[in-house]
Amino acid sequence: MTVSPDILDLVTLRRDLRRQRAMLSRAAQAQAAERIARQLIHCRWFRAARHIAAYLPHRGEVDPMLMVDTARLAGKRLYLPRIHPHHPRCMDFLPWTPQTRLSPNRFGILEPHGVRVDTIPITRLDLVLTPLLGFDRQGRRLGMGGGYYDASFAFLRQRRHWHKPYLVGLAYEFQGLEALPSRPWDIPLTAVITERRLYSFCARHGTVHPVMIFPDEPA
Repeated sequence: MTVSPDILDLVTLRRDLRRQRAMLSRAAQAQAAERIARQLIHCRWFRAARHIAAYLPHRGEVDPMLMVDTARLAGKRLYLPRIHPHHPRCMDFLPWTPQTRLSPNRFGILEPHGVRVDTIPITRLDLVLTPLLGFDRQGRRLGMGGGYYDASFAFLRQRRHWHKPYLVGLAYEFQGLEALPSRPWDIPLTAVITERRLYSFCARHGTVHPVMIFPDEPA
């Protein structure tokens, strides 16, 4: 994990992480996505999930399509986020099939068309594959700054025993940080999977599970 500055300037940090991500070659991105997918599909969160929210990669985010294809073949139902038409700080989730019509939102990110009746209640999602710019050892997530995931899943702060949906971040190893600022609206991740490790968090209980380190592939 990268050591964060003592005084964390999130604007500078986001800029630096975006720059590092942009420097990855297409081959490096594809190799990382394959390793992450191979680990995720064996995780209990993925195997048990029936309703999975994914995302379309934007500006170098980890591509989840191998996981999406595996989920479809297994008969799982897929969903994509959309900026909520009536609550612009939140998202809702619509069914995603190969026939789903997509169009760019105001950030240039593709999202599905649909009416309110098409959305799945967010509490019915089992697993949410989550993009990010950075994460820390307590499961805090650094996003692009819009706060959409935190606002959409704010209800998880009120839960004590039933923690679904599980929020699993997909990241490159260099995006791991020692510590991010703790803010009252942050929703911690359940886990993060990189090309090198699986970080499993129990941040709601103040504990962090040991990481699982993936073995190097044979040359």
